[in-house]
Amino acid sequence: MKRPMPLIFFRLLPFLFFAGCLTSGVAASGQTPAKVEQFTLPNGLTVIVKPDRRAPTAVHMLWLRVGSMDEVDGTSGVAHVLEHMMFKGTPKVKAGEFSRRVAALGGRENAFTAKDYTGYYQQIPSSRLEDVMKLEADRFANNQWPDDEFKKELEVVKEERRLRTEDSPRALMHEALNATVFAASPYRRPIVGWMSDLQAMTPADARDFYRRWYVPANAAVVVAGDVDVAQVRRLAEKYYGGLPARAVPTRKPREEPVQAGIRRMAFKAPAEQAYVSLAFKVPGLKSLDGTDANPQVDTAANEPAGMPASQVGKAEGDADALALTVLAAVLDGYSGARLERALTQGDKRVADSVGAYNGLWGRGPQLFVLDGVPAQGRTAAEVELALREQVARIASEGVSEAELNRVKTQWVASEVYKLDSVFNQARELGSNWVQGLPLYAGEQLIARLRAVTAAQVKTVAQRYFGDDQLTVAVLLPQPPDKTRKPRTPLAGARH
Repeated sequence: MKRPMPLIFFRLLPFLFFAGCLTSGVAASGQTPAKVEQFTLPNGLTVIVKPDRRAPTAVHMLWLRVGSMDEVDGTSGVAHVLEHMMFKGTPKVKAGEFSRRVAALGGRENAFTAKDYTGYYQQIPSSRLEDVMKLEADRFANNQWPDDEFKKELEVVKEERRLRTEDSPRALMHEALNATVFAASPYRRPIVGWMSDLQAMTPADARDFYRRWYVPANAAVVVAGDVDVAQVRRLAEKYYGGLPARAVPTRKPREEPVQAGIRRMAFKAPAEQAYVSLAFKVPGLKSLDGTDANPQVDTAANEPAGMPASQVGKAEGDADALALTVLAAVLDGYSGARLERALTQGDKRVADSVGAYNGLWGRGPQLFVLDGVPAQGRTAAEVELALREQVARIASEGVSEAELNRVKTQWVASEVYKLDSVFNQARELGSNWVQGLPLYAGEQLIARLRAVTAAQVKTVAQRYFGDDQLTVAVLLPQPPDKTRKPRTPLAGARH
């Protein structure tokens, strides 16, 4: 089952990373891939360039290694609110003018906020690259707006929350589930923010967040497309190089305590069908080559959650994270995979839809999620039991080589074509940088995944699916409120 995209941000699915920058586009075009180059300006800003000459277009992205996980209680949602405010002007560019100028250049642009990062992008004819680099560098360094503009935009964000979370039973349930799963990790807070925090948010909250985190050493400019590395270096030095250097704030470790028993929650909301979600704490991938990730990435917060670090070492945790990703693909990685065949087909089917997903990596702790919608006459408890039985079967019997080969082949084939665009190439490079991974992490990852064995998949199915690592959430459908009127989206929402 394909669950709804989390609110107001790009959640880069693990499968997005499986093909490296060098493989992208090669199968389709037969061209020799260009080398990716990375350099750092004296003020600490990272610049990454990937030439791709197949079309006269370029993508310019600015990535910040800051997201909702860097907020503090009481100001949840400020990272996303600030993303909106970045379009509200500088001394040189009036509110709304940024987007109008990019459109006049023949380009498109937008932004995204996630738990781990914030990003801004423009896709334009490559001949207009200098124009957007100048615009982006200006707002990165000189973002400013009046308090009245903030108050108006905050209402847009509140309405986004109402439309995308409060009007969606499953989104509300997943928000409550995260707050139940995580006790200490900042992943427990919603990216859009709690409504009470949005109601109390002030212009100073956004300005303080901007001054604290929007510094060159915490940012990367990624350019991909019909560009020359020397040209990009010259433009980066011209427009970003003069920004003053400032230290990145020290990030304190916020480790998730070991869970000591199953957690359950029942969530009541107007809905037509019940729904159940099982979240197991699992280790995330910290590196691909046995070395530590970028020290600016919160590796302490990414210890294998749900068990003491002494039980699962770093290398073993990395191997397990990869095997868990393969396990998710075996369960739900293609049409007719195990969960679909066993739970949604035949006269004795228990579910209308089912799914499996593994959070491969991130700056915080990761989860393996199983979920499903009960079929007519079936209960959420029956779906929960059936989902766990499928994992238990793999823990007992293992998986076949044919299954492994099928999912691995599909990964490679699909990702080569998925990354056959300069936009996705730039996005992969930026996301790798956020996680502290090397430029060619995609290639390294695909090599590691190809090496995952059936024995490893069986081992992780045995290791991580006990009650002590599990939180279960059940959506209990309630009658709809017939007096409630449909909402009308506010103008200005960017996502």
